[in-house]
Order: sequence, then structure tokens, then C-alpha cells
Amino acid sequence: MTDTSDTRPAEGGARAPRQSRLHRLMRYIPLTAPVLLWAVPCWVLLHSGQHWPLPVTSAGTALFALGLVGMPLAMVRGHGRRGQDRAAIIGDTLLGCSWVLFTWSVVLGLLLRLALTAAGVGESQDRARIVTWAVLGVSAVLLVRGYAEARRVPRVRRLDVPLPRLGPGLDGTRVVLVTDTHYGPLDRARWSARVCETVNALEADLVCHAGDIADGTAEQRRTQAAPLGTVRATRARVYVTGNHEYYSEAQGWVDLMDELGWEPLRNRHLLLERGGDTLVVAGVDDVTAESSGLPGHRAHLAGALSGADPDLPVLLLAHQPKFVDRAAAAGVDLQLSGHTHGGQIWPFHHLVRLDQPALAGLSRHGARTLLYTSRGTGFWGPPFRVFAPSEITLLILRSPHPATAP
Repeated sequence: MTDTSDTRPAEGGARAPRQSRLHRLMRYIPLTAPVLLWAVPCWVLLHSGQHWPLPVTSAGTALFALGLVGMPLAMVRGHGRRGQDRAAIIGDTLLGCSWVLFTWSVVLGLLLRLALTAAGVGESQDRARIVTWAVLGVSAVLLVRGYAEARRVPRVRRLDVPLPRLGPGLDGTRVVLVTDTHYGPLDRARWSARVCETVNALEADLVCHAGDIADGTAEQRRTQAAPLGTVRATRARVYVTGNHEYYSEAQGWVDLMDELGWEPLRNRHLLLERGGDTLVVAGVDDVTAESSGLPGHRAHLAGALSGADPDLPVLLLAHQPKFVDRAAAAGVDLQLSGHTHGGQIWPFHHLVRLDQPALAGLSRHGARTLLYTSRGTGFWGPPFRVFAPSEITLLILRSPHPATAP
């Protein structure tokens, strides 16, 4: 295999990218979200006509008030300068619990109350108490199932991907995609090892990690990331940075992945040859790289493809799906991305769609370009996945003219 690199300035010069609607919206979230996440469930469950005994109302209100104060404090201590993992675990868990309680307080608090009223069920107090128990029951089930889903080894999702320009010798090429492992405050070294065992059982030609390895520096999370060094591929193991690397010394992660035997595709490509045909495997830094201020880090597609034969099919690794507009303009055949987590906890899916062109799965962009967006292999922050299961993806590339057996 051969590879190329380029250090020319990124496309678009020094112009700052326009902020997405999601990014503009997120400016206000730190101020309003904690209050809404705790106040709304408190009102729906305790103060909307239930007339619970005073000790119940007082104790419940005190718990919600404790969550409202404790969650931001724990998250600041856990994810701020102090970087205390125990505080991060508490803050992240409270965030996940409050999000689920808030969601189902709104959904069931409205819909179930209307349905009970329309059906003439009981008095107002009875209906309010039914809503309370329904919200608590649904939330408890979803949190237990969501925690189990987040901590389990992901299921393997298998998919045939037809690429019209793929040569017959490359038909059946096995590409495994892992992404968004997010090694973090919860020690998941054993989980990491089991994920790598699952990947190895797939006997891939190419294994790709599409970024967001961890939350924390390479030195902090080295033990959890170390099993990645055991991953096997018959042709190559390649990696691109995600946005979370740029929150925690990205160059350290690039160096560690190189040490573990992966090839960081930082605006470069290599050639995968099989059966007399060739596939260009390219990668770019995350789109947030340039704003990180790290020298040489930027998303530079022209550099990644520099020197590649334009008649060859191209597989591109780019952490965020929204890079697909540039990929389609350059005639890339297949882009592999992560970042979205499939929404991770419903209905956060709808917020993700404000920022990204795809949430999960295979989609077409332009005349030629396919985009596969993984729901991610791990989880970020709250240790829950609700209606957004994690995945390890096996993509089998298909040529329109597969080679025939002699």
C-alpha cells in the first residue's frame, strides 16, 4: 500500500464556518436546561393535582431540588478543570435520568391526561396520580434498559454497499467501522477488549475508527484504549480524529493510535489493493480541527486526495456526516461517519437532525456519493441509550461486475 499527504491550506482559507442552528440554540441551553429538566417533572409528578400527603410532596420536591443543584455542580467538577471522574459519573447519570423524566413527563403528562379525561376515568386527582405512576414506571423501565444497552457489547450490523466504480477484484471487501467509543470516567477496559474480540471475529480487510475515541487525554484513558492494539485486519487499520479529540489534546490521541498500530489518516490516503483492483482509502481531520488552534490540524479533502487517480473509487473517513457535502462535490464514492450516536437518548434525535444531514444508516448525496452514518459503538456522557442501540458495522463492498470463479 502507498499513502500521500499534503500540507496546503484548508479549503475556504481562514473563513470561519457558519454556525449551525443547533450551535446557536446551544448557547442558551446551559442557562435554561437544568431548570426545565428538573422543574417540569417535579410539577407533573407532584404538584399538578395529585394532592399527595405533605411528607411525600415535601420529600419529592427536595429530591428534585437536590438534582437541580447537584447535577450542574457534579458536571462542573467532573468535566471542568478538576476532571474528577466520580463527579463526572454522578453528573452524567443525573443528566440522563432528568432527560428521560422530563421527556416522559411532557409526553405522558399531556397525552395520557387527555386520554383519561376523554375516557371519563376517575376524578382529577385520580387521573393525576395515574399519570405520575405511568411516568415513573415508563422512565424506570427505559433507564434500566437504556443502561444495559449502553454497557453491552454492540450488535454487529451487516450491510452490502454497492459501489458502481468498484473493480471486480474488490467485490466482497469487508470493511468494519467502529466509532465514538468515548472511553471516559466509567472504566470500560473489559468492554473495550470484548469489542475488539468481536471486530476480530469479522475477519475484516479494513478496520476503520471514525473518531471520538475518548473523553479525556490519551494518558488518562490509555488503559481503556489499549485493546485497540489487538484489532486485526488483512489490509489496514485506519483512524481519523473526531471533535472530542480536540477537547483533550488531539495530537496525543493521534500518537497513541499510531503506537497501537493504526494509521491516522490526517488529510492523507492509502491504497487498498485486492484482486488486481484498487480502492483509495482517505481520511480527513474533524471539521472542528482548524478552530482548535493545533498546528496542522484541519479538514482538508483536497490534501487527502492529492495524488490519487481520479478514476479510482474513493472511501472517505470523516467523523461528522455533514462533511458529505464536500465529499459529494469531490466525487467520493462512500463516506463513513459517526458523531450522531443515532440520537443516543430519544427524542434528542430531532436536535441532532438540526446539525447533521443524516442520523443513522445509509443515505445518498448527489449523483454518486453514499454516506453511512454509524450510531456509534460506545456512548457519550449519560450511560444510557434509549431507542438508539449501539453498533459495530460490517460493510461488504459490492462491485456491479463481481469476478467469476474459474
